[in-house]
Order: sequence, then structure tokens, then C-alpha cells
Amino acid sequence: MRNFVYLAGFCLLALLVGADSALAEGAAAGTSNLSAIGAGLAIGVAALGGTLAQGRAVSAALDSIGRNPSVSGKVFTPMILGLALIESLVILSFVIAFFLSS
Repeated sequence: MRNFVYLAGFCLLALLVGADSALAEGAAAGTSNLSAIGAGLAIGVAALGGTLAQGRAVSAALDSIGRNPSVSGKVFTPMILGLALIESLVILSFVIAFFLSS
């Protein structure tokens, strides 16, 4: 629960920094670097969330394989698929942060 509170706080901070940059008078002229800071925080939070999710997914899969080794073939493929989907969300957030910073 504490990790979720930290993650929500970082997301709120990144949103506030990005909104401040978007509403700043000098943002159109490119004089503000706050959007780059917001994009950096956003990708950092996305990487943190993706890492936590992947760790929990692998932990659960290895725990189930440890309890019943005969299901390793049935657990491995969905685990790899889930890890790929989690990683694709992190990559998508990187792309969005890249577009926001430029």
C-alpha cells in the first residue's frame, strides 16, 4: 500500500509539473524546461511501476511452479505474455513522455 501511495504522489507531481509548463507564458517560446522534468518524472514512475509489476508477476509464477512443478509449462507462457504486456506499457509511456518533452 505504501508503494501505491508513493507512486500516486510521483504521478501527481509529474502531472503538476507538466501542467505548470503547459500553462506557462514562456512555454510556447521554449524557455521553460519544466515539461522535460515532467516527462522525466513520468517515465521514471512508469519504470518503477513496471518493475514492481514484473517482480510480482514473476514471483507469483515461480511460487506456483515451486508448489506444483508439473504446471511449469502451463505457467511459463502466460507469464512471458504478461511480462511483455507490462513492458509494452512502460515503452508506451516512454513514447508519450518523449512527445511531451519536445
